[in-house]
Amino acid sequence: MARPQIFVPDPISGYALGGRDPVAYYIDGKPRPGKRRYELAWGGAKWVFVNQGNRAAFENAPTAYAPVFGGCAVYSLSQGFATAGNPSIFAIFENRLMLFHSDVNRFLFLSNPKAHIASAQGNARRVGCMPGT
Repeated sequence: MARPQIFVPDPISGYALGGRDPVAYYIDGKPRPGKRRYELAWGGAKWVFVNQGNRAAFENAPTAYAPVFGGCAVYSLSQGFATAGNPSIFAIFENRLMLFHSDVNRFLFLSNPKAHIASAQGNARRVGCMPGT
């Protein structure tokens, strides 16, 4: 069953990435909490940013900053399971934000990332995680 949204908001915060700024992963190399005053709706979820510049960058190219596979955990998806990615456990591979369920899954993914991405792409529609572009 496909999910009706591209990104499902965090059930606690109500924001994509649990309220973390997607652009900060690229600029700061780590997740940073966004601020409500820099909120933007995109892909069926609300996103927050640390400043107006990050919000503008995302607004101009959201798929460049949003996590692949709608935020599903990439390694789990490569194994055929739809698991929510943890916004605190991530990697940027080929300039794309990848989320993982655990540190072990991140390690396993990084052992052969291209093969795991190919497997994840093959499973994405079947398990309800739509790949980012």
